[in-house]
Amino acid sequence: MNIHFIAIGGAAMHSLAITMQQRGNFVTGSDDEIFDPAKSQLEKASLLPSAYGWYPERITADLDAVILGMHAHSDNPELKKALEMNLKVYSYPEFLYHETMDKTRVVIAGSHGKTTITSMVMHALRHNGYRFDYMVGSRLEGFDNMVSLSPDARIAVFEGDEYLSSCLDPRPKFHLYQPQIALISGIAWDHINVFPTWKGYVDQFRIFINNMQEGSHLVYCSEDIELKALAENENPHVSKEPYTTPDYYLEKETSYIRRGDRSYPLMVFGRHNMQNMEGARRICSRLGLTDDQFFGAMTNFSGAGKRLQLLGRNERTAIYLDFAHSPSKVEATVNAVREQFSDRRMVACLELHTYSSLDRKFLDFYRHTMDGADDCAVFYNPETVLHKRLRMISKEEVFTALDKKNLQVFTDKNELESWIYAAAGDNTVLLLMSSGTFSGINFKELSDNILRT
Repeated sequence: MNIHFIAIGGAAMHSLAITMQQRGNFVTGSDDEIFDPAKSQLEKASLLPSAYGWYPERITADLDAVILGMHAHSDNPELKKALEMNLKVYSYPEFLYHETMDKTRVVIAGSHGKTTITSMVMHALRHNGYRFDYMVGSRLEGFDNMVSLSPDARIAVFEGDEYLSSCLDPRPKFHLYQPQIALISGIAWDHINVFPTWKGYVDQFRIFINNMQEGSHLVYCSEDIELKALAENENPHVSKEPYTTPDYYLEKETSYIRRGDRSYPLMVFGRHNMQNMEGARRICSRLGLTDDQFFGAMTNFSGAGKRLQLLGRNERTAIYLDFAHSPSKVEATVNAVREQFSDRRMVACLELHTYSSLDRKFLDFYRHTMDGADDCAVFYNPETVLHKRLRMISKEEVFTALDKKNLQVFTDKNELESWIYAAAGDNTVLLLMSSGTFSGINFKELSDNILRT
């Protein structure tokens, strides 16, 4: 096939492009900006565009497919030409479905935990010799790419994002996969720029459940009251399997899961991760793994990238990086670190980076989410607020919204770094939370410097 990617620099888009090239297809792509790690990965695969921008002349009649990323707008000149020529244009979730129509599709959905659960399922399947296709929203140790499609795999495991598919298709991505097996981890309002009401957001999960075909299977966390009501009351034609947080305990800063008369030591920690693991176990059981096979794999699962990722530690300090950005994720992550390191002073830093988090109307949802930490800092870049065309927020509004004693608010990256170095002393755990980079902080360098002092 000849395939062209419009907005090839996206996280899933560049991974899909590399996968399709590896399968022997001729792949090209365009974008108006590409950042690492996508830039380096595309360059390594000789897929990095020679110049940034949109070039309609790249859209030719010999293209078998055009794959459209969410970053591209409806007035994109390449897209307009593809439509004028009546070429087949896919969003990337639509293309993933097209490539896996004859396979057993497993979709992991939910407002939080879906990347971790998907990664746990992938790790367990690979550990036990299964071949499978996948799409996951973060780098995972042992996997070269975030997307894989192969002709001989009979299972496809997809992380089911509820954000929109493309400018041509405003449906949430997870509506397009049509799973035979699905999991929903929980529902907590997010993406208010496209789902401005709580009801509208919850309705996306209602649609997801009701779109599941007769005979399919839904696994869901019954500790989430809203989700429990949806699962019990919607779509009687699918089988339902609830799960809750399993029995676990802590010993010398290591978490153990009890299963019958056995205990399994884990590299990940926190109540939320234990709950995630139980959901992953239910999915893997459905795919044929025994509990021993699953937990045997989990004992060496170190987590997905930026999901409570250990940057470094010594006898005095431990430093973690997490993708947490929405209120529910921030609270769950802070509580997990607090539980795991109850005898240490906890320093937590949050970057407000997403559209929702930088919207003044949404800031109040962060109130008390960082209460588990001893010292806190919130960072936001005013240029990011302007770029998202939002009303500028003030430091005072952030203070008031979070209502946290000893909170520091920064808009300058250098001032934040100085505060972190001063705060990260002996017997400390440092938690950095963002879907961004704190305006370019080098996390490895920061961690190495702290651990050396």
